[in-house]
This record gives sequence, C-alpha cells and structure tokens, in this order.
Amino acid sequence: MAQKNHEKGATGDAPVVTAPDRVRNVVLVGHSGAGKTTLVEALLAASGTIDRAGTVAAGTTVCDHDPAAVRQQRSVGLACAPLVHAGVTVNLLDTPGYGDFVGALRAGLRAADAALFVVSAVDGMDAATAALWEECAAVDLPRAVAVTRLDHPRADFDEAVALCQRVFGDNVLPLHLTMLGDDGESVAGLLALITRQVHDYSAGLPVVVREPEPQHLPAITESRGELIEGIIAESEDETLMDRYLDGEEIDTGVLIADLERAVARGHFHPVVPVCAATGVGLDVLLDGLVSAFPSPLEHEVPAVTGLDGSPRPPLDCDPDGPLVAEVVGTTVDRHAGRVCLVRVFSGTLRPDQTVHVAGHPTADRGHSADQRIGHVHRPLGADLREVPACVAGDICAITGVGGAETGDTISARDEPLLIAPWEMPEPLLPVAVVARRPTDEDALARDLGLLTAGDPTLRLERNPQTGQLVLWCTGEAHADVVLDRLRAGGVELDTEPVRVPLRETFTVAATGHGRHVTQSGGHDGYAVCDIEVEPLPRGGGFEFVDRIAGGAVPHHFVPSVEKGVRAQLARGLVTGHPVVDLRVTLVDGRAHSVDSSDAAFQAAGALALRDAAERGGPTLLEPVDEVRIRVADSSVGAVLGDLSSRRGRVLGTEADPDAEGRTLVRAEVPALELLRYAVELRALTAGTGTFRRTFSHYTPTPK
Repeated sequence: MAQKNHEKGATGDAPVVTAPDRVRNVVLVGHSGAGKTTLVEALLAASGTIDRAGTVAAGTTVCDHDPAAVRQQRSVGLACAPLVHAGVTVNLLDTPGYGDFVGALRAGLRAADAALFVVSAVDGMDAATAALWEECAAVDLPRAVAVTRLDHPRADFDEAVALCQRVFGDNVLPLHLTMLGDDGESVAGLLALITRQVHDYSAGLPVVVREPEPQHLPAITESRGELIEGIIAESEDETLMDRYLDGEEIDTGVLIADLERAVARGHFHPVVPVCAATGVGLDVLLDGLVSAFPSPLEHEVPAVTGLDGSPRPPLDCDPDGPLVAEVVGTTVDRHAGRVCLVRVFSGTLRPDQTVHVAGHPTADRGHSADQRIGHVHRPLGADLREVPACVAGDICAITGVGGAETGDTISARDEPLLIAPWEMPEPLLPVAVVARRPTDEDALARDLGLLTAGDPTLRLERNPQTGQLVLWCTGEAHADVVLDRLRAGGVELDTEPVRVPLRETFTVAATGHGRHVTQSGGHDGYAVCDIEVEPLPRGGGFEFVDRIAGGAVPHHFVPSVEKGVRAQLARGLVTGHPVVDLRVTLVDGRAHSVDSSDAAFQAAGALALRDAAERGGPTLLEPVDEVRIRVADSSVGAVLGDLSSRRGRVLGTEADPDAEGRTLVRAEVPALELLRYAVELRALTAGTGTFRRTFSHYTPTPK
C-alpha cells in the first residue's frame, strides 16, 4: 500500500469495531468507467471520513493510490475504504472493472457480505457485469444497484433501470424516481416511493425532505404500486398480499422492514439513483447500506479443513471463536514492508499475536509456518491507522507477517486450519522478460517474488525448453501494471517475443554412417558406426537398439554411441530444435584396439545421426494444446470461425453444465496460435469468454 501524497486526508480516529453486528462489508462491482471509485470517494466525504473528495483525473482518490492506477486512470487492484454511518462501520471494497484484474474482483467478493452493482446512467453495462450478477445469484449474495453519473447530459435513469430489469431479471426495482430541477435537465432531487416524500438537493446538503408537489403524484403512485407488490411478494406475512389487494393501506414501517429482510436474504434488489458530483442520493444509499445489507452474522463462514484436508465443523462469526482469517490482498509499502489486507471470519486478530499462516498445499506456492503479527491497522486506501484488534466479521490490514501471500489462511497456532480457496482465473497471456544487465537479475528475481506473492493471477515460469523467463498474466493491462511495478522498483528489463518450443523428427526411415578418425599426436581417435533410423508415432520418445553382431563395436563402446546420438538429438539437426520420436538401431561399426575411445564413439554416433538426417526427411513439429472455451451462446459462431482461422480443430460443443445460456467448446489448437488468445477471446466475446489449455501432442507444422 504505497503511501500517496494528497492534500485531503482522513478526519478523526480510525473506527474500532467491537461486535460483528456493527459491520457491513460491501464490494462495489461494475464495468470500468461506471464510477465505482468516484462513488466511494463521494460516500467517504459525505460521511465525514475525509474532508473533501478527490478525483480520478487528478489521481487524488483514496482507493486509486497505486501509481499504475493513477497513470491508467482506472483501478488496478482491491482497495478498502471504511466509513461510519449511524454507528455502523461500512467497509467499502472498491474493485477494478477491467477484465484483466478479475483476481482483485474475486478477492473483493470473498471479503464481502453483499455486492453493490454500479451501473452508469450514460453507458449502461457490459456483458461481464451481467455474467457476474448470475455468479452472485448462484450463491445468494445480497445485491443492490446504484445508478450513477446522473449529472451527465446524456444520463437516462429510466433507461438504466429498464436495462437492469432486462438483464438482471425479477425483483430489481427502484426505491426512488429522479426529480428534475427548474432547468428541466439536471437532477435536483429524488421521489421516495415508499414514504411518498421528496428528497430535495437543489440547495445542496443537508437534504430537504418535504411533501411532493401535485405533478409528482401520478408517477409516484404508478411506480409505488409495482414496488409494494414486489416487496409483499417476498414478505414472510402470507396475509399481506390479500390485505393489500383488498385496498388496505400497508404501514410504511412494515414495508420497510420487509424490504430490508428481503434484501438481506438476497431475494430483492433495490435500485438507488446517486450522483457523486452533486450529492444526490448519497444519504439514501448510506442508509440502505446500513439498514438493508446484512451484517457478517447473517453470512455463512467459508468451509474450513485441517492442514491435511480433514473436515472440520462449520464455524460461526464469533469474536470468541477459533481464529480463522484470510489474506485477500498483499502489497509492499516502502515504510511498513509487506502489508496484508485480511478478512477475519472467526475469532479476533490482535497485534503481537503468533499465528499460523498456511497456503493451500495443492498450489504452486503452498507453505505453512508460524509467524508473529506486527501491527493491526484500519486501512483507508493507502493510509494505515493502527487499531487494538480486529474482530470476526471485520476487515483490517496487518504488517510484520513477511511470508503471507494472497489467499493464505491465518489461524490459531495451536489449531491451524485452511479456508476453502476461492476460484481464481488462470493467467494465459505469456510475457517473456529479461534483465537488461546481469546486475539487474537479482533485483528482478526479488521483485518478481514480491509481486507473485501478492497477485495469485500472476504466474512465473522459467521455461526449461526455451530458457525464457515468462510471466503469465491475465491480459495486456495486467502485464502493463506488472512491468510498471518492476520498473518502479529500479529494475531495468526488456520484453522479448515468447518462443514456442518446437521439435524436429524424421518422416521416413534412413541409414547413417558416422566415421570419426583423428590424428593429433599421442593417442589418435578412431570410431566408425552405422545406424538405422526410423520414425516413431507421436509421443513415442526415443529408443536405442543394439544389433551389433560379432563384436564389430565392442560392447563397452555401445553406450558411447547412444550418448553421442542423444546429445545430437538435444542439439537438433536442421533448425536447432530437439529431435523426438525416433528409434535408432546400431547395426555395424569398426573399432581400433588402441585409438578407439568413449569420446570417439560419441562423436561417431552424432555424425551418423546427422548423415541419416540428409535422407530422413526431417520436419518441424509444433505443440498442440487442447482448449476448453466457455462462451455465451450468442458468441459460439464467432468463436468457431476464429478457431478455424487459427488452424484449430473443433472436437465438439455442448451446453455448459455450470452455467445456463453458455456453451462449452472443445478444440485442439497449435500453441503458436494461442500466444495472444487471452486478449483476442475477450475482444471477441465482449469480455465474457474464458478458456483453459492443456498440452495435447506435437504435430508437423504446415509446409
């Protein structure tokens, strides 16, 4: 959490939470540019957490404190911004809207108990936001919608609500209508449907609440009826609908209580109009976050196991229970060192406490060790404010735990546990990096270790076949941020084209003759061997057969011939790529009683293989991967056409068993054609397509 210099700052001390029911953990999600960060900034200012709101354009917002976020003017990581409203601490989790940073989005969803979908009244929403709504619905995560950017000339709140209802489905209804000002264009207030009152912001804050004017009543009456029917349909009081249909006026308090219960259960999804620039709706949204969204006590704690995978009983959100917390974000501060953003699910986290930190043993970075916590902080973007403890249900930042990584479980030293991991996307865009100078190599390795510890969507690989150092990222924007952070650490590096490991093989059987005769004084070198080479089926590897008769090659020199052949196979024959799928048979040769040696027969074996290559029709082989692509049904045609252009062979299509309205496409595609597929599939499917790849086999390259 790199510190950031800005004129505005936090006001007052950090809020201290002593009970889970005084916490709300809300993640803000939505496409890039919808206004999530700006909305968080406005809520912080409206609640008095900061003295004035910053802007994304100026790089002065609380949440976008990363230099890469300032440069790109969009969020690139998860940020936590707590505020206090009506005595309740609301932890706002700001997530990136760009698809490359989906890892931070997943972490935010894990740490939250409810989601606020931010939809622009100007630009609507993208397909990825719609898909995310379905994911949240599958786990019954409570959701609400904030329609933003109402001050824009092209803003259309009614159309935004209609879009949400078409995409998100039933029970997505506005609690307020917008009221235009005297100019007939700008939004100056809200018409509250349940209370039938006007929230007038024309004179700024605080808001003036008054009775509606006659011209507002028809719109209120029409929309209020639909809203009340939606609320009553989710009510636990089965007589309420009959009473309403009989003309009874349902008490406002009853409606609000039923609404809050339905929202907390994830069965009803209110839409709230807000404008960060003018303050319209900010107070209404704050009230809703506190009263309608559930506390951590109403959200299930993720399943836990022992370190060996053995099951453990379900846990409750109890500050006095066994300690279980999870690292949902990791950064490096130039003053505090490694800073871990932590959601505490059970127990209480305290400074100077010795805990057990464990990663999942199936992961590449699995580890398990006791470590001592330094300080516990209440994070406000980049700023860290020390607190005495963090109870179950709350979110904090801890320092001093040098080995902790994103996704790790923090538990009691005497009862170590593991939380079930959340689903992370597989990074599939390779970027090859190389230190500009040998003196930069150590710094590059150190900084890469820090970055991979904090970003589970970044994978580091030293390709054993090409020797390249490859960063696997989720997309180009993700790669840009990673490279920026490496260079900001003082490492001078370059990128280079990613090399795909090709192979060579023979296409026809051939014979080879190798004769190594040298005269260099002292012992001369003498070795002759004859071999037969025949291609094997793909994946056949290498076989060496000894068919020497009569001792033409002494038996103790036969391994030397094989060693020379293997060395030449590794060096390649025509293009310098390793040779595979061959059977080499030693059929004849000659030796000298004095001048023959191990080195001479190694050289003769290599020469014989090179001689056979002139008649064996050598060809290049390229790796082919099996890919499993998940796309919306509407994108299948475009994806199939694109696979054809990549020399892909479609193996089949079927309905995606994990998601309605999506299709699973299986195909075999040359690895050369997949180097940028992570970027191109996203563009082809409006950000909703995903894929996984596994190596399948090698096949001859096209002539």
